[in-house]
Amino acid sequence: MPGTLRRVRYKNDPENMSRIKRFARVVAPIAAAACLGSQGRDGFTGSFKNPAIAYETGALADAATRLGESIANGSKRLTFDPVRGYLPSILQALSVPIESQVTVFSQGSLQARHISAQHPRAIYFNDHAAIGWVPGADALEIAAQDPVRGIIFYSLDQKESPAPRFERTRECLRCHVAWETLAVPGLMVLSTGPDDSNGYATGGAVDHRDDIGTRWGKWYITGPRIPQPGLGTAIKAAPWLSSAFDARNYLSPHSDIVALMVLEHQARAMNLITYLGWEARTGASDARIEAVVHDFVSYFTFADEAPLPGPIEGSSRFATRFEAEGPRDSRGRSLREFDLERRLMRYRCSYMIYSAAFDGMPPRAKRAVASQMTVALRERDPAALDILRDTKPDLFK
Repeated sequence: MPGTLRRVRYKNDPENMSRIKRFARVVAPIAAAACLGSQGRDGFTGSFKNPAIAYETGALADAATRLGESIANGSKRLTFDPVRGYLPSILQALSVPIESQVTVFSQGSLQARHISAQHPRAIYFNDHAAIGWVPGADALEIAAQDPVRGIIFYSLDQKESPAPRFERTRECLRCHVAWETLAVPGLMVLSTGPDDSNGYATGGAVDHRDDIGTRWGKWYITGPRIPQPGLGTAIKAAPWLSSAFDARNYLSPHSDIVALMVLEHQARAMNLITYLGWEARTGASDARIEAVVHDFVSYFTFADEAPLPGPIEGSSRFATRFEAEGPRDSRGRSLREFDLERRLMRYRCSYMIYSAAFDGMPPRAKRAVASQMTVALRERDPAALDILRDTKPDLFK
């Protein structure tokens, strides 16, 4: 429910994580099938093996796959850094800005044994990929959105090699196919609360619909203006992360609050694109498509966005870099412009409507989105509709 913290639980110790992994390898295929079979309007109901989806076997065109092909044919190469491994080279190759760095110290990752408040996990992202890095861990984690298949998960060994290879991993699907991802392979941002009396962490997936008070649990958030830190660990002045732990090995001293808010919004937006695309590809009824599009448009137009408690400002150049990208209309306006006084974005339409994954959706789905979004924006934000008509004239007449 918007405005409430969706609850998750996991035992916060290495021995239990090992037991969970062994158990998950046995039950994951059964659980996934049950999950997908039981979803209603709020999740994909078809099969991953449907020829129109072919999640495991279909050809891929995500950014990591394309980079891997370029490495294999010799047109690109990765440089190994003795401290950070392939991280700097991967970010450069995938055009992921260092300024997007956000840091989290909950132990919900497969690399949990490496993660702590003094040794957090760093996440970097752009509109179509995210990279997870923990200092000293034996692999990088990469999640990239394929326009047809959805989020594809990879690992890259942090060992120097003349031909480094992205290995597709299925382990991530144990957590990344869930109610929170709309039963498609997707991303989510968790806000983790205090452990309960049994040693289980509490919390859940959050996005722009959730009250600030429930967000950012076990995340560092940096910025000079953070009026309400929610459950996060707020740092409001230099030396930023270095005031909480030894951050010398990290690429940035920041865990920018604006970057984290964008990541929260973007994760569910990516899942909605995959969900709607899969429903359209598998021949869902007109009534079902309309229902899914209703939820899609509601989210993309920020209909249920929780208001900000006051002006917010990040500590890095993330906001400046983010706003500089993307198309602008004839008056110079962009859907990537921030508000950060009352809400996240200035205009009430997500910039993710320009993503390759959205453009790759079946025409039937895109037409339905354009129809409902035109009606919604005509009432709620005519300026956003004008921008769409100028920048996506193929859909918005």
